[in-house]
Amino acid sequence: MTSDQSRPGLRDRKKRQTRAALSAAALRLVAERGLDQVTVEEISEAADVSARTFFNYFPSKDEALLGDQPTDREVLAARILAAPPELSAFDVLRLAFDDVVEAVEADREVWLLRLRVIAANPSLLPRLISGNAETEQVIVAAVAARLGLDPCHGHPTLVTTVAGAVLRTALMQWVERPDTTLRELTAEAFAAVAAGLPDPHAAT
Repeated sequence: MTSDQSRPGLRDRKKRQTRAALSAAALRLVAERGLDQVTVEEISEAADVSARTFFNYFPSKDEALLGDQPTDREVLAARILAAPPELSAFDVLRLAFDDVVEAVEADREVWLLRLRVIAANPSLLPRLISGNAETEQVIVAAVAARLGLDPCHGHPTLVTTVAGAVLRTALMQWVERPDTTLRELTAEAFAAVAAGLPDPHAAT
């Protein structure tokens, strides 16, 4: 009975491992050869699975490159709603994104490679942004609820969009400054926006 009970957990773990292996193989091959020079069949072979198995996990090569979102939308929304009431919406998002930063840094090498691949293949960027659209909608709704505003009000959308841009900027900076932690880069970017984006040349 114990074996039967543990089997679903084992299956789920194997599925996660196969999904991660396919994503890692896609990233490695595209980084080496270029986006147009890699096929689904080659990715599958590198991960030691069939092309049919590949499509059980990803609908396309691009989706394998982008991988999974590094956070749970509902957990993020719960953190936004539970944050201390005295914090501004922007500060709340800065704190809530700590989970995202932690998840990305926990898989540092894969994410740095993913970001390099995206930087080298700008055609992937719209897919990355569209993949975040559902998450942004959940965040907007949580920010609106926190502020007592209608989700269609412009302020929650503006705050969410700006905070998302800050995080994306920090992620892409991380590619150029891998010796700096993503947490430090994110903190720098949020601080710059909070300070009104002062001219860096004016700093003393």
